[in-house]
Amino acid sequence: MKKCVLFFAAALLLSFVANAQGINGSRNALGIRGGWGAELSYQRYIAPETRLEGTIGVNRFGFSIEGMYQWMHDIKADVPGEFKWYVGTGFGFGDWDSDDFDKGFSCGILGQAGIEYALPKAPIAFSFDYRPGLYFAPEFNFDWSGFALGMRFYF
Repeated sequence: MKKCVLFFAAALLLSFVANAQGINGSRNALGIRGGWGAELSYQRYIAPETRLEGTIGVNRFGFSIEGMYQWMHDIKADVPGEFKWYVGTGFGFGDWDSDDFDKGFSCGILGQAGIEYALPKAPIAFSFDYRPGLYFAPEFNFDWSGFALGMRFYF
């Protein structure tokens, strides 16, 4: 548990000292992400093509807090705005409460892959991604249900 908290605190500290610019020249984004659950999302660019994302949400098992490190890549398309794909990895923990699995504190590692489109003249971006998780507590389990749509406001 202490290692989980230290990892999350280090990632958060790194996000505050970073000075990169992301989509439409903005460094920060705040929004929602929804699929099998609902999450509030905060993103911060730490380099031109990398960012951190933190989410707090609820899903069919309980609540979750997740942190992701993402690598961004341009998609060459003849559309106005910015079109990117991204992959990432991270860590999640929360409360697992299901009749199908053991109940209690959950923690695990996450992967992520998705696409994002930022509007050309507005600080808004839309995303579609997949974030599966491999959880080690309260029991060893693979959560495949990480498909989600997102909408974020950049500032």
